[in-house]
Amino acid sequence: MAAATEMKDHVYKIFDLVGSSETSIEDAIHNAIARASKTIREMKWFEVVQTRGHIENGAVRHYQVLLRVGFTLED
Repeated sequence: MAAATEMKDHVYKIFDLVGSSETSIEDAIHNAIARASKTIREMKWFEVVQTRGHIENGAVRHYQVLLRVGFTLED
């Protein structure tokens, strides 16, 4: 008996992105994903691999995140 919905096996490509923001780590993540989504389709997940920042005159000036992002390869 055939299943009502067909399950597909997915194959993912993984790439790294670096996002930055003057505001927060979350904004750095959003900036990276938003920019990448203009040219990369089917992004499915990300993980934060590294966080760092830039200090200037004793204050945080920029937040930076290194993301590992996975997207589904097309058939």
